Amino acid sequence: MIPRSLASLKELSRLVKEGEGPTVEFKRSTGELREALQTVCAFLNGSGGIVLFGVRPDGKAEGQHVTEQTLREIAQSMDRFEPPVNIPVERMLSGGDRAVLALRVEGTSDSIPFTFEGRPYERVGNTTRKMSQEKYEQLLLDRSHALRRWENQPATGVQIKDLDREEILRTRELAIQQRRISAEASRNIGDILDRLGLRRNGVLTQAAQVLYGRQFLSDYPQCLLKMGRFRGSDITGEIVDNRQEHLHAFAMVREGMAFLDRTLPLGARFPAGQIFREDRLPVPPDALREILVNAVMHRDYAYSGGHVAIVVFDDRIEIRSYGRLPTGITVEQLSGPHLSELRNPLIAEAFHRTGAVEMWGRGTNRVIQECMRHGVPPPTFEERQGFLVVTFQLPMVGAASDPSQLESESESRLESELESLEHRVLVMLKKGPMGKAPLSKALKQKQISGQLHKAIRDLLAQSLIERTIPDKPQSRLQKYRLTEKGMKVLKTKRASR
Repeated sequence: MIPRSLASLKELSRLVKEGEGPTVEFKRSTGELREALQTVCAFLNGSGGIVLFGVRPDGKAEGQHVTEQTLREIAQSMDRFEPPVNIPVERMLSGGDRAVLALRVEGTSDSIPFTFEGRPYERVGNTTRKMSQEKYEQLLLDRSHALRRWENQPATGVQIKDLDREEILRTRELAIQQRRISAEASRNIGDILDRLGLRRNGVLTQAAQVLYGRQFLSDYPQCLLKMGRFRGSDITGEIVDNRQEHLHAFAMVREGMAFLDRTLPLGARFPAGQIFREDRLPVPPDALREILVNAVMHRDYAYSGGHVAIVVFDDRIEIRSYGRLPTGITVEQLSGPHLSELRNPLIAEAFHRTGAVEMWGRGTNRVIQECMRHGVPPPTFEERQGFLVVTFQLPMVGAASDPSQLESESESRLESELESLEHRVLVMLKKGPMGKAPLSKALKQKQISGQLHKAIRDLLAQSLIERTIPDKPQSRLQKYRLTEKGMKVLKTKRASR
């Protein structure tokens, strides 16, 4: 425990008896002022500490001669800190005309990171060392986070007409259902965006683009969801399914869950006291969804090469999202109680309004509880090459040992899961390629509905239909046509009736 002042020899004796450590440094005299101030810099960047001048390394307090010049040199050296600091010099007589001087540092400043003579320092054990450039840049980003984050910067060239209107209105409706906005809230798209903090002074933020954008290339390539199914337990195994989609955040969650739902094998069990079989996925869907939402919501969008990935092997599922954990949070803490620290508050707030998250830092704990109720191991968390990777073990190893088993099982489930609107779209496309507007008209809809958008996305994701202009997904001339797989499923569906 560091005393708040060196008012007595008793306090000093108690401090030096503990020896040097993470928060205590001894210096024989101010002749080592430069090294001492490097340690002060490290304390400023950490949890605080105290530097004592006039104390030998073995803890003996000899003191030193202190003159006005000594104090002036310390004060002048303080000018080499950036941001500026104000650390008073505490002075205590140690015998005769000698004194022990102390520089006491309070930690956890909002101005972290600090530099001394242009370089940042950190404390590791009882030593002071230069901070890595990577950590320094991350601390700088954290410091500027509140006022200048990637998500709250203007989305250059993006206008309201470029956003997914149906998704924005869906957010409003869900927020009303969750009682997180008033039922009288305006249906005007601009008003909704303003209410969510996604438009400032008439300018859309990059958070608005992430949440509701429709066109991502070439300015927003990081809005990417990669989905892959690999045979075996290694990335070098045979690729069974491989998809890459540029999507807004809400669509990523839906597409990712649809991919998992049709990729993972169904298991069967007979609950105690029940005579009917229960079919279920090997990992609880709510747990998968919680982790996927977190991956989309909390990832680092500033790096254009980042993405979210869902990778399914025979023995595990990995959900990867680019970006390290916020400073102060470790992967170990994710498996226990921890505070919620948001990298993207605007994006997280939009998800919160819909009821998708609570923002109390309980998400990973709920995932663990859900896995325990399901009778499967909880997921593991690790940081790997700049990504946070969450891994669920698959207890049903060997479900795809037969090379044709996975594909036939997947197709069987696709056939049984086709909704009526999806089936009607397939029937329409059997006549030939059609665009959304003609499809909507043929389906006797007044306008292109959100349900039709979703049906087309799902059919594309299942490779039952394909675009006629694949290189330009948003082209006004875009049409859709059946694939061989779609034709096969349609025939099977008709034969089963």
